[in-house]
Amino acid sequence: MNRLGHRRGMSRYGQYCPITRALEILGDRWTLLVVRDLLVGATRFNELARGLPGMSRGLLSKRLAHLERHGLVERVEDGYRPTTAGEELRGIVFGLGEWGARWAFGEPRPDELDPTVLMWWIRGGIDPAPFGRPRVVLHVRVPDGRRTRYWFVVLPHDVSLCFTDPGHEPDVVLDAPLGVLYQFWLGRLDLLAAAREGLVSLTGRRAVLERLPEALRLSPVASYVREARDGAGVPVPS
Repeated sequence: MNRLGHRRGMSRYGQYCPITRALEILGDRWTLLVVRDLLVGATRFNELARGLPGMSRGLLSKRLAHLERHGLVERVEDGYRPTTAGEELRGIVFGLGEWGARWAFGEPRPDELDPTVLMWWIRGGIDPAPFGRPRVVLHVRVPDGRRTRYWFVVLPHDVSLCFTDPGHEPDVVLDAPLGVLYQFWLGRLDLLAAAREGLVSLTGRRAVLERLPEALRLSPVASYVREARDGAGVPVPS
């Protein structure tokens, strides 16, 4: 047994090195993405599952148990949270994001664009405070998505993502192709500039529209993508 738990049943590299020991814990498929989502605030099992739809729920349970066994994750009343050891992966995970944005991040592949996953990510980035209202409803229409309509109901202390009309008149209606929405979320496009250029249709209450850029916080890796866009790295051809 080591500081992060036992190693029974794990794939081993047969090298006495801290890097190989770390890979024995973190190198399995999906593991670092589970850690990524925990680090950006997902706590409940269903939240994690929604953000990782390509991962079966059974495998997610297995990965969480693995991380818990090795001392990177602990169970709490409302789900899971990173331990101190898990939090110390933050620099590594987002360091990979920075490197990937500079050297491995080209144009999106069709199989990478999932509208529902993107909406869950955007939901996690909405800050209700700038709106200063008891309720704001954002209606997003994605004409080329597998699912084409979504609603965000923004309350002072909660943001809900709805897949059917919640029955409230939208304060803002956003129409955009899926690829454009991804580019906005990842920091490649400014939302208001995209609207001025006709890439996005953005209509609604003026007071809410004015607060929208402040309320829609972008992906945690958006700053790295912007830096790469501005010439800090050369993407590797895929």
